[in-house]
Amino acid sequence: MTSEDGQPDLVGHSEIDVHADLAGQRMVEALLFASNEPLSLEELTLRVPEGTDVLALLERLQKLYEPRGVNLVRLAGKWCFRTAEDLSYLMHRNVEEQRKLSRAALETLAIIAYHQPVTRAEIEEIRGVSTSKGTLDVLLETTWIRMRGRRRTPGRPVTYGTTEQFLVHFGLENVKDLPGLEELKGAGLLDSAVPASFVVPTPNDEVALTEDEDPLEDGSFFDDDAEETAGA
Repeated sequence: MTSEDGQPDLVGHSEIDVHADLAGQRMVEALLFASNEPLSLEELTLRVPEGTDVLALLERLQKLYEPRGVNLVRLAGKWCFRTAEDLSYLMHRNVEEQRKLSRAALETLAIIAYHQPVTRAEIEEIRGVSTSKGTLDVLLETTWIRMRGRRRTPGRPVTYGTTEQFLVHFGLENVKDLPGLEELKGAGLLDSAVPASFVVPTPNDEVALTEDEDPLEDGSFFDDDAEETAGA
């Protein structure tokens, strides 16, 4: 499109760009609103017209929703709408009862989050008490932890790690966003007089197996107890 003097009609092009951006923004907004799960940048890009700058639209929507009751947030590398943090108290009545974990389950979940990949025996060593298989079963049912592989040690015990659902539920972009030593002290979760040698490990939830892990084989979900007993 050109103007009367033969020059490009920049105003016309600007209007087209604005309409295209608005259309793309509406598409991204609709996809996120309708999805039951967080969507990645790649998933959104595949579902909108080619050439759409999806990341720019997400950042624009994030600012647009920032003062509202629903915010656009990035969790576990994916995007979703969530209730604004200052209004979360309104949702307390909707919390599922089965999500209320016992102290043993919470301690086990924390150990898995910080020490993954970790075996049941290693969890027990850290806690100082035995951990029932029922506790691990409950955590597996929440989908917050998963069986990763098998440790290359006698008995080949199963290793556990956290999942994407764990990050989404606790509002974390990455497992490394878990609180460190000073944050745990500040929240009153650790005694301020902990020994100087006490260290909170840097969490790592890499999907790839470590050098001392083997993949799970068929039947791994049923023979955990037997193999751990054999390795005891």
